[in-house]
Amino acid sequence: MDTSFITKFEYGEMLYKNPRGIGCIKCHKSAKNSFTLSSYTDKKNIKHDIIIPALDKITFIKFKKILTAKKNTSLIMPTYFLTNDELKSIYFYIMNKK
Repeated sequence: MDTSFITKFEYGEMLYKNPRGIGCIKCHKSAKNSFTLSSYTDKKNIKHDIIIPALDKITFIKFKKILTAKKNTSLIMPTYFLTNDELKSIYFYIMNKK
């Protein structure tokens, strides 16, 4: 019998919406589709797209690696300092939401 105040799914949802001041949902929306967040043209006049990946298509290992990367690795993703349990809960929510 689960005697938790909230379920693992609800905890993951709460973290997805607001883990540390800015929620994953702000950029990743439903997490089910990849899309272009923005585009820019560099100094050589080459256009680049910033693609937001569909989170339900990546492995937990890649998910964890991205979220625990040092700030200089990804200039777009915020650093959240999430615990391993928090990462697992967010990933569980993403993989199990309809």
